[in-house]
Order: sequence, then C-alpha cells, then structure tokens
Amino acid sequence: MKKDLPENIVEDVAMAVVLLGETPEVKNWTVYLVNLKDKGIDNVLISSKGYGEKDGKAVKTSVLRHFLGDVVARSFKGVEAIDPEVFGLTNEYWLSYYMDGVIYDKKFIFLPESIVDDNLIHIPLVDGPGVMIR
Repeated sequence: MKKDLPENIVEDVAMAVVLLGETPEVKNWTVYLVNLKDKGIDNVLISSKGYGEKDGKAVKTSVLRHFLGDVVARSFKGVEAIDPEVFGLTNEYWLSYYMDGVIYDKKFIFLPESIVDDNLIHIPLVDGPGVMIR
C-alpha cells in the first residue's frame, strides 16, 4: 500500500522557467532542472504537460517525457523550450530521480499567468531571470 512506502522528501531541487533572450518580436524561454544539492542525482526523468482553459475551451498539451540522465551537484540541465502561448495554462512538471539508490519524486506546478515579468527573480546557477519553484 502507498501508506507503507517511506515519504522521501525532495529538497534543494527546483524547476525554473528562464528567459534566455529577447527581441522586440519574441522572448525565448527554457525550462531547467536546477540541482542545488551538494550531491548528484541519478536517472532523472521529467514528464511535462499543460492544461487549462483558453478562449472558453478546455485545452491540454501533449505529455512529453524527458530523460536527463545524471545531474551533478550544484548544476542545472535544460528540460525543454517553452512557448509563451502556454503561460496562460497550468504547466506541470513531474520529476523523478534516484539518490543513493532511493527514488524521489515531486510535482512542480506553474499556475496560469505565474510566468510574468513581475515574478522574475535571479535563478541561481543558471544565472538569468526567471520563475523558480523549489
């Protein structure tokens, strides 16, 4: 049963949507996994999807799966480019990884309209402006 499994808490790992650059016509955004731990994490797998409502109609994106392999301590890896058109949807990233042979998982949810200029902070390690969930 699920209640019999140990509760493995994910700490010092974050998902960040980072602004890589912009022109007058377009802003380029990328989603990153940020490992703030002093230890590497192994076999990192992330599934991503978007869902919500646009123009009064239910919308959902395809589910994408990304295998990042191993992510060394205090580093980051790109997950996917993200189109600003989906910022009005809920964007969900489900992270799963191993550390010391134990599996960990956590769901990160960027709510609709949370990826806006007013919410930008400096993202550690990536060294750019973005929105981060820990």
